[in-house]
Amino acid sequence: MTSSSTRRTSAEVVAVRRIGDSAPHSAFTDLVRHAGTWFCAFREADGHLSDDGVIRLLTSTDGRAWSSAAVIRAAGDLRDPRFVARPDGRLQLLAAARTETFTTLSWISDNGRAWGEPTPVGEPDVWVWQAAWHDDAMYGIGYATRGPRLARLYRSIDGVDLRPWVPTLFEGGYPNESGLAFAPDGTAHCLLRRDGDSATAQLGRADPPYREWSWTDLGVRVGGPALRRLPDGRLIAGVRLLDGDVRTAICAVDPERGALTELVALPSGGDTSYPGLVWHDDMLWVSYYSSHEERTCVYLAEVSLAEEAAVG
Repeated sequence: MTSSSTRRTSAEVVAVRRIGDSAPHSAFTDLVRHAGTWFCAFREADGHLSDDGVIRLLTSTDGRAWSSAAVIRAAGDLRDPRFVARPDGRLQLLAAARTETFTTLSWISDNGRAWGEPTPVGEPDVWVWQAAWHDDAMYGIGYATRGPRLARLYRSIDGVDLRPWVPTLFEGGYPNESGLAFAPDGTAHCLLRRDGDSATAQLGRADPPYREWSWTDLGVRVGGPALRRLPDGRLIAGVRLLDGDVRTAICAVDPERGALTELVALPSGGDTSYPGLVWHDDMLWVSYYSSHEERTCVYLAEVSLAEEAAVG
């Protein structure tokens, strides 16, 4: 990645649409393009911590007009759906089922509409919150929901049989939600939320085979992190920021300086965050949720990201 002393990013919110508002509480989103079609997944429920969560999937051909593609139900409260684009052309969905314990469930679909029955993956009470394929394996980052608070890296050759690859990826300060991105040269970066100690986010870096990680304290609190690498190499994050007014923001991540810099805040407030990020047609498309318009709804934003030469 080119040094931030020679490049910087400016951002502008070009459009925002409310696309999910049929439930009392619509939240915890992800976004993907599959076979030329948009899909947005999120949880519908009575409230943020209610026990009745289901996963709603919306679909669109143009990102403007959306319709329901599926509703996924399972025993317990379904939370935080995350898409995984598979190398075999199918689409995978991960979510947590909350009962007396937390179980990570996986669904696989050919078309984004029919999902079948779920398969438990990973380990009980370790929530696999984010996963991505690189080369011939899928890597997933989970965090312990009870017992010693730690983050764990999983690896799988089929996307279902997830086995611990780095049993203790990070510990200290209650590490939990994460964003994961790979570079063409294989470098992996992880943006990790923490809720204990100073509660500052961590940025991890590793080279193949991803057994050894180095970590940098970013000095800022984040929630619901999503991480994407743009085609030109820049790292972009979507997070909830808590300094001042609570908001969902698009940020630049500079691994060299160990810095996360806010580029633009999306229309948001209160109960908000958990964005999904897709780079399409030279635009960053962002799904997220917010309660700034009376109740908690799902939104889709289009954000332009211009690269500028930095002075000095």
